[in-house]
Amino acid sequence: MSTSPKPVKKVPIHLQSAQNRVYIKNGEIVNHDKTFKADVYIEDGIIKFVGPASEITIPGGVRTIDASGLLILPGGIDPHTHLQLPFGGAVAVDDFYHGTKAAVAGGTTMIIDFVLPNKHESMIEAYDKWRSWADPKVCCDYGLHVGITWWSKSVSEEIGILCKELGVNSFKTFMAYKGLYQLNDSDLLDVFERIRQLNGVAMVHAENGDIIAKNTQRLLAEGITGPEGHELSRPEEVEAEAVHRACVLAHQVDCPLYVVHVMSKSAGIELARARHRYRGRYIVGETLAAALGTDGTHCCQLFEFDHAAAHVLSPPLRPDKTTPEFMMKLLANDDLQLTGSDNCTFNKEHKALGVGDFTKIPNGVNGLEDRMSLVWEKGVHAGLLDPCRFVAVTSTNAAKIFNIYPQKGRIAVGSDADIVLWNPQATRTISKDTHHHACDFNIFEGMVVHGVPEFVLVRGRICVENGIVRVAEGFGRFIPTPVRPPFVYDIIEGKVQSLPEEHHDEKQNGNMAKKFAELDIQIPVVEPIGAMLAGNLPMPAEGSICSTPSVRGRVDGKRDLQESSFSISEELDKSGVRACIKVKNPPGGKSSGFW
Repeated sequence: MSTSPKPVKKVPIHLQSAQNRVYIKNGEIVNHDKTFKADVYIEDGIIKFVGPASEITIPGGVRTIDASGLLILPGGIDPHTHLQLPFGGAVAVDDFYHGTKAAVAGGTTMIIDFVLPNKHESMIEAYDKWRSWADPKVCCDYGLHVGITWWSKSVSEEIGILCKELGVNSFKTFMAYKGLYQLNDSDLLDVFERIRQLNGVAMVHAENGDIIAKNTQRLLAEGITGPEGHELSRPEEVEAEAVHRACVLAHQVDCPLYVVHVMSKSAGIELARARHRYRGRYIVGETLAAALGTDGTHCCQLFEFDHAAAHVLSPPLRPDKTTPEFMMKLLANDDLQLTGSDNCTFNKEHKALGVGDFTKIPNGVNGLEDRMSLVWEKGVHAGLLDPCRFVAVTSTNAAKIFNIYPQKGRIAVGSDADIVLWNPQATRTISKDTHHHACDFNIFEGMVVHGVPEFVLVRGRICVENGIVRVAEGFGRFIPTPVRPPFVYDIIEGKVQSLPEEHHDEKQNGNMAKKFAELDIQIPVVEPIGAMLAGNLPMPAEGSICSTPSVRGRVDGKRDLQESSFSISEELDKSGVRACIKVKNPPGGKSSGFW
């Protein structure tokens, strides 16, 4: 009995409207889990077809884009922005229009901004205020996190309202900014417990605010008032200690924890240790475009005030010049999962508020427009990330963690048509003179980056075409982030496995010890860290909180202890009795009293 192949059935596209119809042909689709050749058809802002041209019939009047030589990527999602934020006596100059226009220009098609209530202000009223600022101005879709800047019964009740009625599943706490936003450990435990009850996601700014306050007081008394004092007041161990403590606190109440803006080697190692300790159950980490693209040497006394102050953010950029590559390798190995920008821009006159007192410099830098190209340049072009991992850390992981996947973060039928046609070979030079931000400084000035968005579609609307940016104020929508993201809670509840069991065997432990020795990081192998130092991590299970690690990333080389800021600076140690001790072993290992 002979059989003949079935004829290919073409999908006819019948439309009532000629608006928002785009056909993309001859491109290569890159999702976080695979790449493949396919065409894409978009109708009314939604992806309607993904597949070979032979399986679709395109009607007349459709805009066709030839994507030969280009990659078809999900639009970037920046999970960390502060647009229009009042801070330190100034207001961030990138409002929701300029900020989202810059985002779209760089290939980011959704942002998640932070509502930051004042102490004793209603969270609901603050949420309404942010919505009133954003809704008329946004050029792309957006979501909101809400900061918990004080704690009371009413705050606990309002968290429930935000989760159940207002489309917020993530809440940011602060271990820094003493007297302003900082919560003590008891309050943090209560907050994490409440978030866990509601199946939300806790976020934390991890720095030890009490140590920072003490160091700041001492530095100012010693006459150190310039921008360099900012990093001296909050060195790496102050960040690493807080990361360790936050992870322990979250573990006590079984609450998923998202550590924002990890900026140093030691903090990144501490987060990776925690992920290994809890087998990826609770912890995810984000680093910033700033941490990947520049370093803290720009804040030293060699530079004039305007230049140095423009680089001030918290946690600070680190003067160890090897930090950016190290952080990229953490991303490659899935010890960090996301990249944000923490975009919070101020002009020279605003930064000048801190002349004579570094504590009055408004914290914040740019990064929203340049994040995607920077990650491509420092990651993919440098050979540390593959394109799938690039998509994971710039888009898909955020969509999964905040429970908007696959509406966002994927090229698939039914997903929003937030699409970037990416030219991996093209280059551009970053400059304040050509960026779309409202600020007068760019911390990546003069950097040449590979990876340029040739076309950017926001819900099917072509907003960037060959360098021309055309956006519509108010076109963006608020996107609710529902509670109980399966990507997070399926692991916590034991429905899927995250880090495989073999990570805990003796052979793996030996590999960890060897790699630590190569890096000259003296950490006892009590609870060894995961993929970063092993270099042979198997693929995680489907649905894991860890998206596929890059096959290219390994942490190699010798750590330069002369350039590292891991210990409290000698600038702070001019007395006979030392308040802090140079740490040989970061938290979790043996110490002589600091931890």
